[in-house]
Formats: sequence, structure tokens, C-alpha cells
Amino acid sequence: MPYEVTIGIPVYNVERFIRQTLDSVMAQTFQNIEFLICDDCGTDSSIDIVREYQHTHPRGKDIRIVRQPRNMGLGNGRNRMIAEACGRYIYFMDADDILSPDSIQLLMEQAIRYDADMVYGSMEKILLYDNNRHEKNANYFYMYFSKEDEFASWAYRKYDGLQASTCNFLIKVDIFKNNDIRYKPINYWEDFTTTIDIPTYVTRVVMIPNVTYYYICREGSMSNYQHRSHIDKTEIQQTINAMALVKQSVDRVKEKPYFHKYIFKVMMTHFYMVCAILKSKKAVSPSFTRRELRDIMSSPLSFTETISLKGWKCKNLALFMLGILPSTISILIIKMSGKIKGLI
Repeated sequence: MPYEVTIGIPVYNVERFIRQTLDSVMAQTFQNIEFLICDDCGTDSSIDIVREYQHTHPRGKDIRIVRQPRNMGLGNGRNRMIAEACGRYIYFMDADDILSPDSIQLLMEQAIRYDADMVYGSMEKILLYDNNRHEKNANYFYMYFSKEDEFASWAYRKYDGLQASTCNFLIKVDIFKNNDIRYKPINYWEDFTTTIDIPTYVTRVVMIPNVTYYYICREGSMSNYQHRSHIDKTEIQQTINAMALVKQSVDRVKEKPYFHKYIFKVMMTHFYMVCAILKSKKAVSPSFTRRELRDIMSSPLSFTETISLKGWKCKNLALFMLGILPSTISILIIKMSGKIKGLI
């Protein structure tokens, strides 16, 4: 049957958390929702719990499970859900996070009002480390964008102007399907490699100040390098390779008025990645060489293209230089800059 919204949840070894997640999504005040669970072939009882909800919860008939042929990771899981979604809009969330009861209601009210391509909710980040709980709110002002390139220009105005996570926005499924937008087959930062480009494909976008999503960060989670005792270099390298694909595709928006902002955000994300590696260098094995770290900062633009940008020439030139300077000097500058920014 057709639905207005598909909530897509990839599930892999989350038996400790999946009940609270399911309780929050099944309690949504908005009724016309498909709950699409992607079974990524875990080894615990997560899917058994989902099946229990299928058979016992009043909304269990709206739960649909699709099983991967083998464990394929978050990126492939999200792509499977895009292909399978019956909803007009899709909303991704992680299997250990929580929604407020009116999350989808609030987002859909705006989607219907403006026939929006996307609606973003605000987020509360809950940090659970060292037996302590810290809460951080990331609230948007209420905003509506309706002109071509207007939202993208706003989104790229500063590095952290827009969430990198793929969770907590409602988006028309056809935006993904019609533009062949897919997630990279990796587990960490698979969000970034897709969400950084999404603003270039949408026009009517709404942002609301209401907190609709509770993002829970725990010790040992994949999304937080700084709190892990061991990080395999190949895991990071997969992410770097995926980020390199973003750099390879920048020509698609080279003529856009916001391109100078876009390229700056792309390169600043690489800068943050190098800082994260340097901060966690004792945990990363085998270690990265200075040259490997310097090469992460290689720009997709030439020197001539960089100084020909319509804006932010000095900012972009500074990042460009980090990719061509001798590795010792480049990494020294990154370390100094990272410490000043509180990243290292």
C-alpha cells in the first residue's frame, strides 16, 4: 500500500537499544507511516525483537523487514531502503536513537504546506561517555527556501551550517531516485558523502526549530573516533576514498554561484578528517605517514582555478596550499590550526 512517509532504520547488532527506538517510532502521532527495517544480517536478537513488534504492536502491520544477502554496511542498507520505500517521503534514523512523538507530524505539516522537497528538524545530541551524560542542542531558526540555488548558498555559507548526518530530515524519495543519488558502501561518514551534495538537488526546503531527533552517542560507537581505543587504518581509508569521490564530482556544480562555498566546505571536511586522525593517532593502526595525511588535502582544483573562484579566494587558497606543501610543513600547519580550533 502507498504511504506518505517511510521511516528507514538499518539494523545490525543493536538488541540493547532497538526497543527504545521502536517504541519512539511506533508512538508517532502521524499515522500514515511505513516502518522499513533493513536487516543487515547481525548475530544478535535485534530482528527477533522487530518481529515481536510486528506481531504484537497495534501498528505492527506497518512494519516491513527487508533482509540483505549478507552484512553489507550502512551505506548499502540506506540504498536498499531507498529502492524499497513505499512512502512519498523517506526519513532515515539510526537503530539506537529516539524520535519525539510528534517528529513526523511536525515535519509533514511543513512538507504538505509548501510541497517541500526536504524538511529539516532540529536535533539534540546526547553524549554518554565515562558514565556521564551531556546534552547539546543544534537548533535551526524557522526558515523556508523556494528559489533556485537559495538553499545551497545558505547551506555552504560555513562549515557547520548544516548537519552532516543523514538522520532527521524528511526528503522526497524521488529526489534520490530521479537524480541517482546513493550512499557510498562504507560505515563511517557515509552520511557526508551524500548529504554534502543533497542541497544542490533541492529547491523548496523548510527548517524548523523543534527538536525532533535525539542522537545518542555512546562509547565505542563508530561515529566517534575520539572515544575508541582501536581504529583500523583500513576503515579510515575507506572513508577517505569515498570522500575523494566527492572531490572528483565537483565539476557538476562548478558554474553555480555558490561553488566557492561548496569547495571550501568539501576541503574543510578533509581538514577536519586529518585533525581527527592526528588526535586519535595512538589508536590508529597501522599509523598514517605525514605524506599520506598531506595527500588527503589534495584539492580537486588547480592553482589557476582556485585563484579564479568568484569568492573566498584566500580561504580556498590556504586549503589548496596544504595539499602541495612539503608534508612536514603541511602537517605542522594543520596541527597548529587544529589546536587553535580545539580539534586536536
